[in-house]
Amino acid sequence: MKNIVVFASGFGSNFQAIIDAVKHGKLHANIVGLICDKPGAYAIERARINGIPVALFERNTFSSKAYMDRAILNQCESWQADWLILAGYMRLLSPLLIQAYPRHIVNIHPSLLPKYRGLDAVGQALNQQERIYGLTIHYVDEGMDTGDIIVQVPFEVDALDRDHIEKRLHALEHVTYPAIINKLIVEECV
Repeated sequence: MKNIVVFASGFGSNFQAIIDAVKHGKLHANIVGLICDKPGAYAIERARINGIPVALFERNTFSSKAYMDRAILNQCESWQADWLILAGYMRLLSPLLIQAYPRHIVNIHPSLLPKYRGLDAVGQALNQQERIYGLTIHYVDEGMDTGDIIVQVPFEVDALDRDHIEKRLHALEHVTYPAIINKLIVEECV
């Protein structure tokens, strides 16, 4: 089985979906650790509840981003990570990490890329009165949400209601992300 490290910065609902998929045999991987950059993130509690090691990397505790990125890479290597899974991690990864895990880092983004890259994709789409929403799962490269697209799942909305749109997105994410991660891992093992 492949080892995955999940990166999260906040509540960790996608992280929980990944944990649940592993527990229910829908994702054939070992979650060997959580990388987090926010000490108050609920994702940390989710990891602790499930016996998953946590490594906290706060930017202000390192003299440079390069030192922090080297420490993150060292942690991933010590956990013998095969895949890095971004699940609401709100930082760009450095070339150091990307080059160490080519086409083995994936991210989920709440828009149909290339539209609405970066922060608050739903807000960006609402400002444009978008009627087609969706999610994108993509490989991570050195840009912001610019990596090769693995899959997109669109849906149409009748009303421009942020809460409704975000609930639909989360429901789709929690099913789609673990399934695609599993597909990538299984295909690699064949």
